[in-house]
Amino acid sequence: MAVAPTASLPRTAGRTREVVAATIGTFFEWYDLLIYGTFAVVISHQFFPTTDPTVGLFLALLTFASAYLVRPLGAILIGSYADRAGRKQALVLSAGLMLIGTLITGILPNYDSIGVAAPVLLVIARLLQGFSAGGEFGCANTYLAEQNPRHRAFFASLQFSTTGLAIVVAATFGFVLNSLLDPAAMGAWGWRVPFLFGLLIGPVALYIRQGVAESPDFEAGPATAHPLREVLRHDKLRMLVGAGVVCAGNVASYVNIYMPTYAITQLHLPPASAFVGSIVGGLVSTIFPMVAGLLADRYGNVVVMGCAIIVGIVIAYPLFLLLSLYPTVGTLALIQGVIGLVFYSFYYAPVGTVLTQLFPASRRTIGSSISYVASQTFFGGVTPVVVNQMIAATGNPMSPGIYLSVMGCVGLCSLLISRRMGVR
Repeated sequence: MAVAPTASLPRTAGRTREVVAATIGTFFEWYDLLIYGTFAVVISHQFFPTTDPTVGLFLALLTFASAYLVRPLGAILIGSYADRAGRKQALVLSAGLMLIGTLITGILPNYDSIGVAAPVLLVIARLLQGFSAGGEFGCANTYLAEQNPRHRAFFASLQFSTTGLAIVVAATFGFVLNSLLDPAAMGAWGWRVPFLFGLLIGPVALYIRQGVAESPDFEAGPATAHPLREVLRHDKLRMLVGAGVVCAGNVASYVNIYMPTYAITQLHLPPASAFVGSIVGGLVSTIFPMVAGLLADRYGNVVVMGCAIIVGIVIAYPLFLLLSLYPTVGTLALIQGVIGLVFYSFYYAPVGTVLTQLFPASRRTIGSSISYVASQTFFGGVTPVVVNQMIAATGNPMSPGIYLSVMGCVGLCSLLISRRMGVR
């Protein structure tokens, strides 16, 4: 049975401010996550000293994945808060928590200075940011999609374009710092610069979010007093299907995040050159999600996403085979651009509006948040660790392509099921 669309009229006044309010927090969240992934090799030396570099990198990537342990809790608590008190209040809360986590990471002394307290505090910072990020997607996605019922896919796609912009900025930091600084300077202070830059964004996000209006669908009400109880009672299958739809896109996103580390450790490219591909992929992922959103509003999400994921399943392994045969900066940029176009822009970007169609407004944020975060927890955040271990265990540098194809099949099956639930 399809969920009936909420009857609300599109607003024009103040919409730009509302879009900025939702997307700036998304930029802040993803920028911080990307910066950590971008500088994982350097961070591993600073906080996880070991005689085996592979072990140190594994521990750094495991710390990256630890943030996803608490994402479900953030999705439940912040998502429920958004459906009870409003999308705006939840957006303010998530931005504030992310700011605290970024501050801790940026100023935290390394292992040589404070010993085992350094990695412990780093994990705490990642857990705090993971909790915040758990509620961020559902709140921002719901807030954007509810701005105009006739263009839900386009408005929801803006969150994904913002993530693409975060990729560009994070990768540019990686390229510039690795070009200008030697390894000693990078380890001593260079890696902290992008985290400190992130601290300039957090207060701006808080200020803007505090001044926006509530979303029209929430104002149309009535709000439910127990959104978590209701979504668990009525929507368990919908949440499972939503998580399946999300998985292929978020795995592809984290494969792209992992690519600079892959380029350095597997292709043996210079650190600065390894970020060129991320910049190209980020530019593609900034522009084309909006195109996909417009097409999804016109032709339907299932059609646009289905075509994209079928192409992705077919080309994933050949892409990494090509990269293995021709391990150059140009090939790396091509591969990341294609992943950004197929998996991210045309499959992943419309996912936000699919989730909003699966759940009624009274429990839309909590339902979307749990679906998204469940997928992130079991497939997304652990992708760098899984891929790294697949390569180490098999010796096959094409392992990321295999993983992408398998997750693409899961996404396609889930997408077809969602169509039977009324998603268009």
